[in-house]
Amino acid sequence: MSESVVIVTGGSRGIGAAAALRLAAPGTTVLLTYVSSPARADEVVAGIEARGGRAVALQADVASEADCLKTFAEADRLGRLTGLVNNAGVVDVAAPLTDMSFERFRRIFDVNVLGTMVCAREAVKRMSTAGGGKGGAIVNLSSASAKLGSPSQYIDYAAAKGAVDTFTVGLAKEVAREGIRVNAVRPGIIETEIHASGGDPDRAARMASDLPMGRAGTAEECAEAIAWLLSDAASYTSGAILDVSGARAIVP
Repeated sequence: MSESVVIVTGGSRGIGAAAALRLAAPGTTVLLTYVSSPARADEVVAGIEARGGRAVALQADVASEADCLKTFAEADRLGRLTGLVNNAGVVDVAAPLTDMSFERFRRIFDVNVLGTMVCAREAVKRMSTAGGGKGGAIVNLSSASAKLGSPSQYIDYAAAKGAVDTFTVGLAKEVAREGIRVNAVRPGIIETEIHASGGDPDRAARMASDLPMGRAGTAEECAEAIAWLLSDAASYTSGAILDVSGARAIVP
């Protein structure tokens, strides 16, 4: 069994893949989940192993409670859970609220909010010193849209990520004396495939010149923030929501 197990949901691509690779280390097993990209997940596993770590890819959809439970059962088999990166998330095509269906709302909240909450619940059960655990850290993935609102684009996604922010703060306070730290990373415009899934694959490149730094961010830059929040270097950091947006998400 591994000395340490870290779960990265949605770990086959984008920020999840970069985080999984960044967390590769001897003595640590990265358990990454994916929904529909087994070949991509296998590439990430190979990359982690090449860096001296151990990795397992598991097909699981965080919108399914059964799949979440399956993921944590696999983590139990692998070793002691020390970290959770709630990265899995989805957007839909840009649209005003009046053009959004109830089915779209349900999917956005099932993945981005309920999936995050169920996975965090299962992590706390295993990590909490009140329940016999040895502590750990959780990092949730938010979005700059939680502050900016994404009007006429992804207002549903923005609302879901706002819920993630509130959940992060509340859970951090709830488990602060149980050896668990809970934080979030709030990316801005990042060069990942999520824009393509929202019907706008060139969004990051098109917006680059209008961003404060004149460029979009990278998945690897987000991964560095995630890794720090999981590490002992952030031992007194909990309830924080770290903007990785190149100054885009600054609001009064």
